[in-house]
Amino acid sequence: MSTRSSAARTPGRPVLGRFPPPLRVLGYAAVVALGLLYVLPFVLQLVTGFKTDPEAAAHPLGLLPTTPTTAAYQRLFGLSRAGDGVPFLRWLGNSAFVAVVVTAGRVLFDSMAGYALARLRFRGRGLLFGFVLAVMAVPGVALLIPKFLVLNTFGLFDTYTGMILPLMVDAAGIFIMKQFFESIPREVEEAARVDGAGVFRIFWSVVLPMARPALLTLTVLSFQGSWNEFTHFLVATQSSQYETLTTGLARLVSGGLGGGTQYPLKLAAALLATLPVAALFFCFQRYFVQGANAGAVKE
Repeated sequence: MSTRSSAARTPGRPVLGRFPPPLRVLGYAAVVALGLLYVLPFVLQLVTGFKTDPEAAAHPLGLLPTTPTTAAYQRLFGLSRAGDGVPFLRWLGNSAFVAVVVTAGRVLFDSMAGYALARLRFRGRGLLFGFVLAVMAVPGVALLIPKFLVLNTFGLFDTYTGMILPLMVDAAGIFIMKQFFESIPREVEEAARVDGAGVFRIFWSVVLPMARPALLTLTVLSFQGSWNEFTHFLVATQSSQYETLTTGLARLVSGGLGGGTQYPLKLAAALLATLPVAALFFCFQRYFVQGANAGAVKE
C-alpha cells in the first residue's frame, strides 16, 4: 500500500482533508454558512434588546438599531423610572436556587444509584434497572396530573420543596452514571477492598474521582434541565413569588405584564436567561463530550 493511501486512511485525519482542495473550500464554506445561519437568531435577539418597541415591530430583522436604547434592560432590572418594571431578578433568583439544589441532588443521588446498579449484587437489580429504563420511556406530559395530585396530597403544592424534591433524581442521569461506572476496571476497587475499604469508601474515595467526566456531564445536563424546566413548575406552583425564569417569561410572552408586542423586553429577558447555561456548557464542553462517550466502550 502506498504512503499516500495510508495517510488517507489514517483515523485521526480530518474528513475534509481527504478531499481535493476545491471540494475542501466548498465544504468549509458550507460549514461557515450553516454556522452563521445558526448564530443569526442569537444576533437578532441581542440586537432587538436595544431597539425601541415601534422599531422592533416595524423592522424585526434589522441588525442595527437606529436609536439604541437600554430601556428593556432597565425594566428587567427595576431601573425604569416609569414604574413598569418586571420582576426579573426574582425569577432569576428562584431559577438559580432551584437549579443549584437540584443539580447537587442529582449528581449525588444519580451517581450513588448508578454505582449500586453497576457494581453491587442484590436481588432484583435487573428488574430495578428495567424500571429505570421504563421511566425514561414515559413522556413527561403524562406525569403532570399525577405530579399535581401527589404534591397537593402531601401539602407540597406551591412550595420550594414541591419544586425541588420531584427533580432530585433523574432516570437518564442514573443510566449515564451506571454506564460509566461499568467502564472502570474492577481491579481498582478490588485493590481498595483488600486495603480494608468498605463499599461507600470505595465509591466516594476511589471510583467517584475517576468519574469526573461523567460527573461534569451530569452536572451540565442537570443544571440545563432544571434551569429550563417549565411543565413541572407550571403544575407545582401558583403564586407569583415562586415564578422561575421559564414560568415568568411565559407570563410575559402571554401579555400578563403589559400590552403591546414588547419584543425588546421579551428577547432581552430570553437572552439573559440563556447566558448561564451557555457559559456552563462552553466551560465544560470538553468534559461533556468525554462523559457522553465514556459509556459507549467497555474494556
